[in-house]
Amino acid sequence: MKNQTEIKNYWQQFVKEKNITATNYSAWAFGDSKQMTDELAELVIKGYKTATTSAYDLYETGEKIPEVGEYNIILDGNHQAACITQTEVVEVVPFNLVSAEHAYHEGEGDRTLSYWRKVHEDFFKREYTDANKIFSEDIPCLCEVFKVVYI
Repeated sequence: MKNQTEIKNYWQQFVKEKNITATNYSAWAFGDSKQMTDELAELVIKGYKTATTSAYDLYETGEKIPEVGEYNIILDGNHQAACITQTEVVEVVPFNLVSAEHAYHEGEGDRTLSYWRKVHEDFFKREYTDANKIFSEDIPCLCEVFKVVYI
């Protein structure tokens, strides 16, 4: 509960300082381990990571899909607020058609498409296995581009 209060206070500080009237935000973390979460949050803060990709068909019924203009509080591996981003682009693209440009903006590894495909295939295979589904190279990916608006 302490983290929820801290996250809410972080949001309230942001809207007050930036004179933002928005009231809705999502708070979430990248990755599936504390180490990965910390590393990816740090890449966002440093400005290297300005995009992300999720498996579109693993969103649950009724789960909110990212939208242009929305705010997100990016959490670190301790579930504490690292920064706030605002979504600029959202598109659904098959895994095998994700662009080198998008891979570069993901900011991970050497920022190449081959690196992106390797780590995302490994990650998505784990997610699909957990959901009792089968990964394929044409799965729909939700590609999101964002900017950091508050640290």
